[in-house]
Amino acid sequence: MAAERGARRLLGTSSFWLCCLLLLGRRAPGAAAARSGSPPQSPGSGVRTFTPFYFLVEPVDTLSSRGSSVILNCSAYSEPSPKIEWKKDGTFLNLVSDDRRQLLPDGSLFITNVVHAKHNKPDEGYYQCVATVENLGTIVSRTAKLTVASLPRFASQPEPSSVYAGNSAVLNCEVNADLVPFVRWEQNRQPLLLDDRVIKLPSGTLVISNMTERDGGLYRCVVESGGPPKYSDEAELKVLPDPEVTSNLVFLKQPSSLVRVIGQSAVLPCVALGLPTPTIRWMKNEEALDTESSERLVLLAGGSLEISDVTEDDAGTYFCIADNGNETIEAQAELTVQAQPEFLKQPTNIYAHESMDIIFECEVTGKPAPTVKWVKNGDMVIPSDYFKIVKEHNLQVLGLVKSDEGFYQCIAENDVGNAQAGAQLIILEHAPATTGPLPSAPRDVVASLVSTRFIKLTWRTPASDPHGDNLTYSVFYTKEGIARERVENTSHPGEMQVTIQNLMPATVYIFRVMAQNKHGSGESSAPLRVETQPEVQLPGPAPNIRAYATSPTSITVTWETPLSGNGEIQNYKLYYMEKGTDKEQDVDVSSHSHTINGLKKYTEYSFRVVAYNKHGPGVSTQDVAVRTLSDVPSAAPQNLSLEVRNSKSIMIHWQPPPPATQNGQITGYKIRYRKASRKSDVTETLVTGTQLSQLIEGLDRGTEYNFRVAALTINGTGPATDWLSAETFESDLDETRVPDVPSSLHVRPLVTSIVVSWTPPENQNIVVRGYAIGYGIGSPHAQTIKVDYKQRYYTIENLDPSSHYVITLKAFNNVGEGIPLYESAVTRPHTVPDPTPMMPPVGVQASILSHDTIRITWADNSLPKHQKITDSRYYTVRWKTNIPANTKYKNANATTLSYLVTGLKANTLYEFSVMVTKGRRSSTWSMTAHGTTFELVPTSPPKDVTVVSKEGKPRTIIVNWQPPSEANGKITGYIIYYSTDVNAEIHDWVIEPVVGNRLTHQIQELTLDTPYYFKIQARNSKGMGPMSEAVQFRTPKASGSSGKGSRLPDLGSDYKPPMSGSNSPHGSPTSPLDSNMLLVIIVSVGVITIVVVVIIAVFCTRRTTSHQKKKRAACKSVNGSHKYKGNSKDVKPPDLWIHHERLELKPIDKSPDPNPIMTDTPIPRNSQDITPVDNSMDSNIHQRRNSYRGHESEDSMSTLAGRRGMRPKMMMPFDSQPPQPVISAHPIHSLDNPHHHFHSSSLASPARSHLYHPGSPWPIGTSMSLSDRANSTESIRNTPSTDTMPASSSQTCCTDHQDPEGATSSSYLASSQEEDSGQSLPTAHVRPSHPLKSFAVPAIPPPGPPTYDPTLPSTPLLSQQALNHHLHSVKTASIGTLGRSRPPMPVVVPSAPDVQETTRMLEDSESSYEPDELTKEMAHLEGLMKDLNAITTA
Repeated sequence: MAAERGARRLLGTSSFWLCCLLLLGRRAPGAAAARSGSPPQSPGSGVRTFTPFYFLVEPVDTLSSRGSSVILNCSAYSEPSPKIEWKKDGTFLNLVSDDRRQLLPDGSLFITNVVHAKHNKPDEGYYQCVATVENLGTIVSRTAKLTVASLPRFASQPEPSSVYAGNSAVLNCEVNADLVPFVRWEQNRQPLLLDDRVIKLPSGTLVISNMTERDGGLYRCVVESGGPPKYSDEAELKVLPDPEVTSNLVFLKQPSSLVRVIGQSAVLPCVALGLPTPTIRWMKNEEALDTESSERLVLLAGGSLEISDVTEDDAGTYFCIADNGNETIEAQAELTVQAQPEFLKQPTNIYAHESMDIIFECEVTGKPAPTVKWVKNGDMVIPSDYFKIVKEHNLQVLGLVKSDEGFYQCIAENDVGNAQAGAQLIILEHAPATTGPLPSAPRDVVASLVSTRFIKLTWRTPASDPHGDNLTYSVFYTKEGIARERVENTSHPGEMQVTIQNLMPATVYIFRVMAQNKHGSGESSAPLRVETQPEVQLPGPAPNIRAYATSPTSITVTWETPLSGNGEIQNYKLYYMEKGTDKEQDVDVSSHSHTINGLKKYTEYSFRVVAYNKHGPGVSTQDVAVRTLSDVPSAAPQNLSLEVRNSKSIMIHWQPPPPATQNGQITGYKIRYRKASRKSDVTETLVTGTQLSQLIEGLDRGTEYNFRVAALTINGTGPATDWLSAETFESDLDETRVPDVPSSLHVRPLVTSIVVSWTPPENQNIVVRGYAIGYGIGSPHAQTIKVDYKQRYYTIENLDPSSHYVITLKAFNNVGEGIPLYESAVTRPHTVPDPTPMMPPVGVQASILSHDTIRITWADNSLPKHQKITDSRYYTVRWKTNIPANTKYKNANATTLSYLVTGLKANTLYEFSVMVTKGRRSSTWSMTAHGTTFELVPTSPPKDVTVVSKEGKPRTIIVNWQPPSEANGKITGYIIYYSTDVNAEIHDWVIEPVVGNRLTHQIQELTLDTPYYFKIQARNSKGMGPMSEAVQFRTPKASGSSGKGSRLPDLGSDYKPPMSGSNSPHGSPTSPLDSNMLLVIIVSVGVITIVVVVIIAVFCTRRTTSHQKKKRAACKSVNGSHKYKGNSKDVKPPDLWIHHERLELKPIDKSPDPNPIMTDTPIPRNSQDITPVDNSMDSNIHQRRNSYRGHESEDSMSTLAGRRGMRPKMMMPFDSQPPQPVISAHPIHSLDNPHHHFHSSSLASPARSHLYHPGSPWPIGTSMSLSDRANSTESIRNTPSTDTMPASSSQTCCTDHQDPEGATSSSYLASSQEEDSGQSLPTAHVRPSHPLKSFAVPAIPPPGPPTYDPTLPSTPLLSQQALNHHLHSVKTASIGTLGRSRPPMPVVVPSAPDVQETTRMLEDSESSYEPDELTKEMAHLEGLMKDLNAITTA
């Protein structure tokens, strides 16, 4: 019958739309509704359509002032027109009886004469517009905040200042944030016009840039917020002429962190002062900002940055950098950009039938992330079993009923604002049946499967349609006792079963089934009552739960074991919650009772218990509620006041204690009073009930009494108020008229205050309850202050200097105010004393916390002894490191007596200092404190790893490297990994440890013609650093041949390798010569060498012994004043040096030393003579030669000479073996040649020095200081990055007659060094001292003009041809190498040991040669060198 009635109402609906609706419902039960479109109907149908109903205008946040008028706009569209109402703070406004608020015709709210007082703010708050259409629904607008500007109060005021012309000035005027729009400035009491040079910052501060004389004057800011204007202090701004001297840069205004909303403008203030006038530039996140080409970035007066139309991309850290050419300072601020809530997806209108499930979708964005709440017809939607919030913001409604119809709104809100979007839900009647038979009720509906959470229903086809292939079914179900019914549809026609999910355990549900065919829905089956199974594996509820209060702060809860425990109960969880809150707390309990302590007194709590077994939590018990016991109040009554009625009575008023402190029901109050002169005699009076006043009578005349009040509960008396005093009148005075005028009024003006004093009226018979003091500039009605009748003076504060005030005084009582008494006064002018500097902080200490953190602490003597900061002072900490030397200070501010400096470098010495600032006063920087950060494991691998083969030992290689760039501490060793498989696991590589800071290492017994891969890892006290990249090296094929990465063999003095034959970085040979050609060249060189040796030997044997005698005489003449001590075994040959400026030889002695370890060490002649010193005394190291250094400018030479001149002397460690001098000679350029070139190589020596002969205008050479390094693990390597210097030093020897064979001793032969592989040469630290040179060192002209004779005959040792050729044509020759040309050998020390000066220079101020003697000596020298050559090659 119901279906037939629906058919009569909707005759126009076609069966097609009916089938569509049924299919929709069957396909998607959770969203079986038509959205945002026409309803499922045929033309002419009577089904309702969606009604347009929305807001045209919504209220926005508004700022108003006291006494002004405000309009909050609101307009809604609908047909018919909606009814508009307003809510304030969630409560509807009654606008009918309100004479200040009225509703305008369009729905806007108009408020006249806005009221705003300190304790009465009826108009300020949150407003919301509510639109309602009868029989349709209600929608609400966004909430708008109405802010009323408060009374003007200046947080800071302008101060007098003097500024040099061309600089900037800043005048502060900080007021409440809501008053900033009402601030304006005056100059000389005339409105100040703002322009590009004169701006007002958003805070109200005035900035004037590029000051001129016309900018001087008196400035003040004015606040006009509805009432009389409020003026700040007047400050004089003086413009001084440019002093043309420099001054330090300081910030007058620094940027501060801002929070802005997208679309707003942001101003970051930045004004700097200094001479020369600084320029301001801005950076954002380490990127420079281009304010000239950008349309949104504008540089305001003084350097402030304005960003218009802020976007999210503008958020970040901004740096203001002030630079005047002499100094640079910077400040930073953070800009945070927020966004109002915006809808990414708004709710859409929905058609649905009863029992369906629907979802309103709502997707919002904003910053901070907005919260979402739902409103239905203006009322908040409270989540429940049928109204659920799903997927964060979507609203799901289950089992629709007719009352769910209406308008639903999604309201998103964050700190910035709020927004709303809505949609309409229409519940359709079921489609009427068309003409044709409808199915009967399905038969035999049964629950074939019943579980705890789901039920499976099955049925048979209706009797009217036994086949039922085209029938669909809908299953309607609900909880027993709930009117809201849900529906589940079968998935395809003919299906006769459905499973209902998401049910509750042990709950009764009612089911019914309906069949549908093409004509409509048929009859419903009889209701089927089914109860789901209880949770069989989980415990049931704990029975007999009881709770009772045991004290005012504790409650005990007891219960019993669940009847259906389903296994052993492991523990219980007791949940409790204070009534009226939504924060539930829990505690684990193992027994059947528990006492909760620490609860609030006399407060109601609810409790429930859940049992746990091994499967999890069981069924919760029902909540039980109990209130804690009452107690005495914990606070005194509030707002106690006394009113003297007459000579014998005083009225007392008070308010109850705060509700949270009453701790029970207040049953009364206890009043105690006494005479002030007799404090021991106390009288008590009890007041019962809720009475909040009491008249105390029967008091003595003219007597002062003290009163106090305490609250009572059934538990006792709470704390009492403080004693309050009042004095009864001397007589019963008259209060039927106002008091007379005060008898006198006196004023005493100060700078910003006026002290007012007075005497009472002469007529003492009229009651005076107080005095009213009025004051203002020109009028006494601007401000009024009331004081007690006993008071006889008052100080009016916060006045303007140099201002004329009118003051009035009136006595008043309960009848009214009496006749006023007037007086006027002018406040004194304002004078600002110069701030005296503060004391700097003391006791600055640096406490190292980690490798990158140091805590700085200090004390401030200007603080009290307890060192507690109570004012607005702050401290500035600065720090820097001296490596590199030009490091700038970093600064940070702190408001406590310590600061944590982070982000430091490991193992680095820092210095710290602190200064204090308070207002305009600052101290100087404190004494510095130093601290070195802890070490850290190396964070970079060793660099420049090279591998070379050892000459003569193809199975031995030498690995060289450089320390890590980021060692982060002292390197204590290295680990060399090598393997033939670069892809092998690292634990399969061979490990060679290197102890100490050595930078070279030999690896022996490698396989020939095999590629090896090498990695190096550095170690310090904190651990191991990262490994270097793998370096490949192939060992040579056969013994004596060069492996890849090694040098080609020496092929004679005339051999010049082709350019293509240069070594690759890893030593791979690129020479095109094959092995046969190499063999021919080697044999040829050998034959030529033998012939040359024979010729030189024959020539040298023919020399007479007279040359030897002359050489010894020459040596004695040079060293006339020096005698060698000891026997012939102690005699050591002196170094032979040449003064190239005068082409003379000067042997320089070493002072003999009884310590045989400290001996003179010759410089090895070639790379084969350089042998690493180790315990095994292994064979020589074969090192690569440095290529010849090209032309260098005079500037580079002079710079190098300057560096050498500033470095100290250095020792040369070597082995304790007999000295083996090596003599080498190299042709030198002419001194007249303007281009001087060095035979240069690398030496890792940090020390060089200049030594000059004290008695002669000619500088003389110094001897090399040598020290023994036997058993050392240090060795020699090439270091191309170190300072260049000559590496060859020549030595000769002149012995006395006791050792005639000394000059030819075999111990001096270089051949012995080459042949004896068991001997180990020392590690040589070579340091030539300018301007003394060895044979291999080109001369640098002395600063003065040359004093030698240019026509002086030259020795044959120095070839005249070489003087006129470029350096690349000069050939070097070492005596004893059989004429083989070798470049000067670079002698490089990987790590310089501690220098220890063990030798001193022996000087001779009288030794000199005449030109003829020099010629002879040079000839002798030539002969001597040839003899030595012959001996060496023998």
